[in-house]
Amino acid sequence: MSRARWALTGLERRWDSVLERRRSGRVPQHFRIVSYGGHGSGDRVVVRGRVLDDAEPPETIAGESAWAAVRRTAAGFVTNELRGVPLRVEVGGATADAVSDDDGYVRVELRGAHLEAPWTTGTLALAAPYRGIDDARVPVRIRVSDARAELGVISDLDDTVLQTGVQRTWSMVRQTLTGSVLTRTAFAGAAELYAALGRTDGRNPFFYVSSSPWNLHDFLHGFLAHRGFPPGPVLLRDFVVGGHKRDRIEEVLRTHPDLRFVLIGDSGEHDPEIYAETVRRHPGRVIAVYIREVRLDPGDGRVEAVTDAWDHEVPFVLAADSLVVARHLRGLGLLTEADVAAVAAAVRD
Repeated sequence: MSRARWALTGLERRWDSVLERRRSGRVPQHFRIVSYGGHGSGDRVVVRGRVLDDAEPPETIAGESAWAAVRRTAAGFVTNELRGVPLRVEVGGATADAVSDDDGYVRVELRGAHLEAPWTTGTLALAAPYRGIDDARVPVRIRVSDARAELGVISDLDDTVLQTGVQRTWSMVRQTLTGSVLTRTAFAGAAELYAALGRTDGRNPFFYVSSSPWNLHDFLHGFLAHRGFPPGPVLLRDFVVGGHKRDRIEEVLRTHPDLRFVLIGDSGEHDPEIYAETVRRHPGRVIAVYIREVRLDPGDGRVEAVTDAWDHEVPFVLAADSLVVARHLRGLGLLTEADVAAVAAAVRD
């Protein structure tokens, strides 16, 4: 952890302690369990959520002002987390108890669940009374892989499917603050490419892994749904403490041991290095790696440092757009000519 992040974490902990002392004994005004969903295979499940004392965020409205979007986004970052909340997760006949951490988060692994693919619904509920709250629960959707799945897809979000401009810091901040589920833009052909990989019956699971904070979970989940991407777990990180994308990828591979994966990312940050490490650590588990070219300076040598040292049979493709990826997947026998034509039409439009 960097010194800056360490200092920021310390400040957050002290501020949270002050708020906790002030709130101690009071009944939360807006007690809310937030489900981040989960994923699993066989009888193994991973579930995530958070406990907050915040009102439900307002819905996005077509034509709303930029200021309304800023208020909604800011509200997602200025949260009142509830620590020490006793919770119970139930999925497919299996149960497990947990307690929310200092930032209100909970992560639970269950064994012995009876899972039905492609989706199983469980519950995340209050396990015992908490400061005057006797009952609260939310449904949890679990993405399940089974023997019908031909492959899984692990995809980054920012500058891979969502046009963000990560390398343009102030542009990224402006878009994050003022944009909404309805106004943010996907890369041309990306939704069609992903839909083709997922198949019409949804048998192939998607896992969206990003360095964005959990505070943006609802936005990213809503964006994917609005733009027609296959549904799947959105796995993020704590805004202050962090948490590495590598850990999320390792979790997916560990929880779905029978799946081979296509990895899709971009050249803007560290996806090439992270994916290369994944290929090295998990021989035989990766079918192909695709990196969308979004660098401001394509000659900076970062991606080339990975490709020049590449000594694996796994294809590593630097792609200008979704059509390049679709054509390469067709060559591997993973897409049809009709799939490629659909992506090509979307890219042209």
